[in-house]
Order: sequence, then structure tokens, then C-alpha cells
Amino acid sequence: MINYNPKEWLPFIFRLRKEDTFRKLLPLMVAVGIYSGLIAYLELEVFEVTKTSHINNFGLMHGVLGFVISLLLVFRTNTAYDRWWEGRKLWGSLTNNSRNLAIKINSLISGAEDRAFFRSTIPTFAFALKSHLRENENYEVDPLLQLEKDLHQPNQLASLIFSRFAMLAQQGLITTEQLWLMNEEIRSFTDICGACERIKNTPIPYTYSVYIKKFIFLYVLTLPFGWVNSLGYFIIPVVMFILYAFTSLELIAEEIENPFGTDANDLPVDQICNNIRKHVTELIP
Repeated sequence: MINYNPKEWLPFIFRLRKEDTFRKLLPLMVAVGIYSGLIAYLELEVFEVTKTSHINNFGLMHGVLGFVISLLLVFRTNTAYDRWWEGRKLWGSLTNNSRNLAIKINSLISGAEDRAFFRSTIPTFAFALKSHLRENENYEVDPLLQLEKDLHQPNQLASLIFSRFAMLAQQGLITTEQLWLMNEEIRSFTDICGACERIKNTPIPYTYSVYIKKFIFLYVLTLPFGWVNSLGYFIIPVVMFILYAFTSLELIAEEIENPFGTDANDLPVDQICNNIRKHVTELIP
């Protein structure tokens, strides 16, 4: 995730990062610019289309369709941002629940071996969840936990944590009431994992995404026909700018709808995992 000062204006306007949509869209913008120039040349120089020609009425269609495309892009962007924000809330909940569980363990459990176990497994769950959401990204794990690589590792860790608490209850080191007191945080780990999987594994419906892309592309390709007589060769930068404005919103939505990856605008999951490890280590010395 990119850290920045939202109060700055000029750096945002004139700085082009390698992740910027302008860089990604530049080849397509150049191609559309050449296409627009060709249409302008044919209408103005070859066929000499007059301003009274019916082909200039294409502009009426663009006025209506532009409003429709704007509504579609607003819905698309809002849907993607909702997924991004829900993911942020889920990882915030994981952070808080990890801290709360560590605080309770520090107060209720005194055995050095048990404290070391929870000091290791609670942060490891966050790293395992990050790895799971990123298609089994490598992460450091205590070999004593003996996790099976081919199985669902967040589930294995949640099971190990609960099993340890159950064993402590059976040994009389914690009471049944204390076990229930910590059960809420333990259960939340699996709930958060399932909610993150829902976001990752349920993208925007394919037909809907394809429809928006086709609609934008056809809209931009027909712009020169209706506007050449009004703008002349200025139609080239105008069409390129409209393409950039519409397509950038679609690219941004595509990037943030799965917020757990490593793109520039994805969630700072690595930083969150490191913070969980730091805080749990501090709370369970």
C-alpha cells in the first residue's frame, strides 16, 4: 500500500508512478488516438462530410450513453471499494482480537511453555491467513507446530490454539468459565478467515465486468464520428482523455476488489501481520 499525504496536490498531479493507470493505458490511448486521427482525416479530407450530415447526430447518442456509463462506473467503483473497506475492517478485527486474546492469556496462564506456545501461534495465524489469501505465499513458521502444507493452515492453527486451551482446562489450569471467556476471540479467527475467503473467491460477476469493458470501448470508438466536424483534429486528444477517464476507473476497481494481494493500492497486510507479532510478543513476555 502507498503511504502518502492526502493534503498535497502538486505531487499527485505531476508525479507518475509505475503503478499509475496512465502508464498502463498509454499504449491503448495512443492506438485510440491514431484511430481518431484516421477517422478525422477521412471525414474532413477524403469524404468531406458536411456539418449537416446525419453522421454528426452521433453526438446525441453519446450524451445519453455517457450518463449511463457514468452510473455503471460509479456502481462498479463503489462495489470494489466496499470489498476493500470490508477487508480492512476484517484485518483490523483480527488485530484487536489477537491483542485481546494475548491480554487474557497473560493474565490467566502462567506456564512458560504454554505462554511460549501462544506467543508463537497467535501471530502465526495472521501470517498463515495472509499466505492463504495470496495462494500459499511463503512465511516463517515454527517447525514444532508441525503444520501440514497441503491442508488449510489457518484452520490448523485455530484448531491447535483451541486444543491447547481445552487441554489446560482438562488439567485444571484454567476454569471452564475462563475457557468460555477466551472462546470468542478463538472463534473470531475462523470467522475472519471465512469472510476474507468470501471476498477473495467471489469477484464481480464475469458478465457484468465484460459488459462494462465492451460498453466503454464501443462508446470511445464511436466518438470521432459525431464530433469531428465540431472539434476537427482536436478530436484526437479529446477521445484519448475520455478513454483515460473512463478506463482508469475500471482499472482502479479491478485492483482494489481483491484487497489482499501485493498491488500498490492493496491493504498493508504485511505491516498488519508484523504489528500483530510485535503486540502479542509485548503482551505475552
